[in-house]
Amino acid sequence: MSLIGKLPIKIPEGVGVNLDNKTLIVTGSKGELRKVIPERVLVETDTKEIKVSVKGKSKQAKALHGTIRALINNMVKGVTDGWSKNLELVGTGYRAEVTDNTLILSIGYSHPVKIEAPREISFRVEKGDIFIDGIDKELVGQIAAKIRAIRAPEPYKGKGIKYKDEIIRRKAGKAAKTVGAPA
Repeated sequence: MSLIGKLPIKIPEGVGVNLDNKTLIVTGSKGELRKVIPERVLVETDTKEIKVSVKGKSKQAKALHGTIRALINNMVKGVTDGWSKNLELVGTGYRAEVTDNTLILSIGYSHPVKIEAPREISFRVEKGDIFIDGIDKELVGQIAAKIRAIRAPEPYKGKGIKYKDEIIRRKAGKAAKTVGAPA
């Protein structure tokens, strides 16, 4: 039995959980999320907690047990607190701005790059930092990865778009290698 999967999920005040057929609907102050529950997973709800268990002992059922429990927990946290990712622009002249829920990046290309936010996502820009906020953890992470991929940080100077807490492994470069060489 999964160590994560067998832990019950506490339902905070103001969060509604409804199991309609095989679709779990979680509603809270920030919005509503839906998740289709696989056949091999059983979800039981009451007023205070959600319990996840599996049917049978197949390898797939065991694999889904902890995963589905973690996804449901992320849904509950998303509708109460929300999820956020923080990206940082590193580079001279790199700029970002938000207009009408569209992120416009000026990052060294000949044209500005525009990214439309899905309905559930919002962008904020403060002093070279881009904040992606939303209630769906998977969607927030996917949009953050898509933005980072536009100009991933390079290893020599570290220029590009990186996560705020990301550490870029730097390379020495050609000039540093020849410093110790005999003349």
